[in-house]
Amino acid sequence: MTTKRRSPAPVEQVAYIVPDLTVKDLLSVIPAHCFKRSAFRSSLYVVWDFILLYTIYTVTTFTESYISPSHLSLPHPILYRIARFALWSVYGFSAGLVATGLWVIAHECGHQAFSEYKIINNAVGWVLHSALGVPYHSWRITHGKHHATTAHLTSDQVFVPRTRAQLKLPKFQASKEDLAGSTVAEEVQKELRDAFGDSPIGAALGAASYLIAGWPMYLIRNASGQKHYPPRSNHFYPSQPLFSPHQYSQVLVSDVGIFLWLAGIVAWSMTRGFGEMFRIYLVPYLWVNHWLVLITFLQHTDPLLPHYRQGAFTFPRGALSTLDRSLLGGLGKFAGWIGGSVTHGISETHVLHHVSSKIPHYNAWEASDALRKRLAEAGYDLQGPPGGWSEVFRVFRECKFVEDTGDVVFYKNARGLAAARGIFTDGSVSDSGVELSK
Repeated sequence: MTTKRRSPAPVEQVAYIVPDLTVKDLLSVIPAHCFKRSAFRSSLYVVWDFILLYTIYTVTTFTESYISPSHLSLPHPILYRIARFALWSVYGFSAGLVATGLWVIAHECGHQAFSEYKIINNAVGWVLHSALGVPYHSWRITHGKHHATTAHLTSDQVFVPRTRAQLKLPKFQASKEDLAGSTVAEEVQKELRDAFGDSPIGAALGAASYLIAGWPMYLIRNASGQKHYPPRSNHFYPSQPLFSPHQYSQVLVSDVGIFLWLAGIVAWSMTRGFGEMFRIYLVPYLWVNHWLVLITFLQHTDPLLPHYRQGAFTFPRGALSTLDRSLLGGLGKFAGWIGGSVTHGISETHVLHHVSSKIPHYNAWEASDALRKRLAEAGYDLQGPPGGWSEVFRVFRECKFVEDTGDVVFYKNARGLAAARGIFTDGSVSDSGVELSK
């Protein structure tokens, strides 16, 4: 006698009401003075960040001078090396966090949020971003497209979910799983897990490689970008499909900045030694890249965030497909205050930034509070868990792929299960797989 295998019970999903808010709905609640930009005030933050960097360096070198037998007695000579390594590791972490704040200000220049004057914005942005290895105009251009089409599956420029077909996963079987990802037969779950090779160690290694190499790989080879771009698309060749013909000279100007940056690194290494350049500049630079990926990945990736195809996409829906998170908030309120203050609220006020990217960071806190009240009235809470390594690990494991059909889709995990499903205000559920517009 054989027993019939029962299908797994449907998972409990969050019902996400697809927003019908307009741009006017969102902007009208923001106080008018929040839109004001001041070159002087913005410049003070640049000066402050450099003061912090100089202070961190001075404290580090002063402390290092006392790590010697004449000032400090340690039981073994190797402990002095370990102590110096630990000291410079703290320097690298701290300087990298502060330099991320400079990166954020340069990013605001690209949005023309630094001042009322485009020439000032682009000059300051080019200098700061070039000093951090970023092709200013090239990235500004693609980043602008990202803001215009956030969470659009075929037009967004970065953190674009891969579909079942793109990942060459087992084909969807309507008799064994539903499109919304609430019910998936055990055998299908196993097939999907085997295809992903899902394991905690694999997820940890994948997340780590993402944080370490994700940013340069995006610039160099369009990693996490749109797959319809040709192979080897990058931010350095003016003729790339990422850019329009009239942007040719701007890409070249960006390349000049990168050339000067590389020349400076080489000259520093040759005249003062690679070791000095490595510990003073390169380590903080790598931390900047790490924070950039961690912050932006968590802003745009979560099992509860929708992605849209053309039939359902609108600018407000895309702007609201992001999350605010407290950077380092998982370590306590003080750490969260440090993370948010030093990086100028880039993680904490991100939803507001997508609603209106010209609001400067020093006004974004107040504007975010006003926007959150309006969103709460509409039933939306876009505050995600604190940003940190454990959250990257969780999201990396839960967000594996989206389906090839459906106007509103949510990430599915390695078992094919989704944490949320989209519902339109008329009560219809977005799981039909029928696109409203081609």
